[in-house]
Amino acid sequence: MKNKLTLFWSKLKQRLWFRPALFCAAAIVLALIASEADGTFLDDLVPEIKMESVKWLLDTIASSMLVISIFAVTSMLSAFSAAQNAATPRSFKLVIADDVSQNALSVFISAFIFGIVASVAINNGYFGKSGRFILFLFALVFFALIILVFLRWVDRISRLGRLEHTIHKIEEATSIAIIERLKYPYLKAKPYDNNQPPSTAVFSNVTGYIQSINFQKLQAFAEKRELTIRINSMPGRFVNPGTPIAFINIDGPLERKEVNQAINKGFSIGKTRDFDSDPRFGLIALSEIASRALSTGINDPGTAIQIIGTNERLFYLWDQYSPESDERVKYDRIEVPKLNLEDLFEDSFRAVARDGAGNIEVMLKMQKAFHSLHLMKNRIIREASLKHSKGAFSRAEQSMASPEDIELLRKSALFSENSGS
Repeated sequence: MKNKLTLFWSKLKQRLWFRPALFCAAAIVLALIASEADGTFLDDLVPEIKMESVKWLLDTIASSMLVISIFAVTSMLSAFSAAQNAATPRSFKLVIADDVSQNALSVFISAFIFGIVASVAINNGYFGKSGRFILFLFALVFFALIILVFLRWVDRISRLGRLEHTIHKIEEATSIAIIERLKYPYLKAKPYDNNQPPSTAVFSNVTGYIQSINFQKLQAFAEKRELTIRINSMPGRFVNPGTPIAFINIDGPLERKEVNQAINKGFSIGKTRDFDSDPRFGLIALSEIASRALSTGINDPGTAIQIIGTNERLFYLWDQYSPESDERVKYDRIEVPKLNLEDLFEDSFRAVARDGAGNIEVMLKMQKAFHSLHLMKNRIIREASLKHSKGAFSRAEQSMASPEDIELLRKSALFSENSGS
């Protein structure tokens, strides 16, 4: 239940309407709660605030905030569209979830609601002397908050639609997903055992991408039925009714339909992939940005070179993080496959090597990245670097017209230095 609520809360926070709705509810409460000060000891302490002063301030907030809210929505939509067109449509979820923009829109709309509700209340004699004073203070606080938020938001909106900002957001989300798998390689479950005897396959009930897996629910069912669940499809995989999402080892007779339904309930499947639990998705999104930059219509090798550096930085996380020393197996009836580093390399470099094969600058940067990654401690990364160095050079050799460029790339290639080893 906790995992389900966490996932629901995470998705809810990404909705553009959610935060403004919360702020608006708080604004209504704030506008009406000021009347609670009437009839208290504050009547003898607070100064008399003329109703006209409060009305003027509230009217100013209400009228200006409606205009600013419309302007904010228009600016945000333009920035979202620019980010999507300049980068990749897959980045839209991350861009729209920008905290600064959502907070700004929430403050602007809630200030408008506050001004309207408070104006109606004060025109109908809802507030006394103390209530008007407290309402006046609330209005001043709102006014100051609006100015601060607006200045911060203007700085953010100027960068929100830029390609640099989008790349940073994708890298940040990808690094979080990778670090989670590095700290907990098997997500607190047991390693996937390929030597297990043949087991019963459980197929997906729907078609779509696996977005998350509820290990607590699967563990509870496995303990109840005394079986072992071997996860076959991790987040990011596209499944259909013919795809086995898991295998089970049953010690005794069990109702097949019950098992299938129970295990399917542990998998959250949707129409699109998520960055949260899917490290490959972030690398694919970065690769798409590089491929688009290398297209004939855009011709921006600098962005592709930047993406190669970003991918290199992400792979260096394997040298910076290791499994938690105190990690214990929390889900002892679930087996999870390890993250496939070769697949990650394919996602990161293959498309860029294909689309940038004819560009000497891009290919030189890629070979430098392979040189750097070949110095890492991880054996699989070293082997993958050597393999992809050969593959990238092979593509470049077929695409480049200049023999000088080909020879320069050959001398810079990682595989040429390791050909004798």
